[in-house]
Amino acid sequence: MEKLHTAATVLIVPGLREHVAEHWQTLLEARLSKVRSVAPLETDKLDCAARVRAIQHELEQIDGPVILIAHSAGVLMVAHWAARFNRPIKGALLAAPPDLDANWPQNYPSPQSLKANGWDPLPVGALPFRSIVAGSTNDHLASLEAVTRMARDWGSELINCGRVGHLNPASGFGHWPQAEEFVLELDR
Repeated sequence: MEKLHTAATVLIVPGLREHVAEHWQTLLEARLSKVRSVAPLETDKLDCAARVRAIQHELEQIDGPVILIAHSAGVLMVAHWAARFNRPIKGALLAAPPDLDANWPQNYPSPQSLKANGWDPLPVGALPFRSIVAGSTNDHLASLEAVTRMARDWGSELINCGRVGHLNPASGFGHWPQAEEFVLELDR
């Protein structure tokens, strides 16, 4: 397989389910020539501050420009990271951010446990770097209205990807070619 070459190093920020072999982030990581990924947490898996520290740790290992690629709760981690740290970022793809005010299915953390672990309130100021928020019209973790509000609050470009669920393997993603296009766009 031919590698996708970027000037910037791409940092993959997975969501709470971390690294899933069939996930588009994992497949994208295998395609990229300059890439790192935030390692899974061994303890404190719901601790937002621990997740933010893990992002910062990976960024400290990278010299030069960086593009962030986050999915689901990884998007929320990036928002919290940007509110606490100051490092130039070339751009970010923020895919399928979940809505902390939504009623999530039972196999997900409760709003109370997320609040207790520092996820809520979610930072709402403009991100200090270019960002693309990719949302869905039928995501079970966030309405398009909620995703639109987050994109507006963060000063992000919103891309409505249509009926793509939560952009995960359960929704049919797998390989997501549009993610490669977004990476190349952010790398320009």
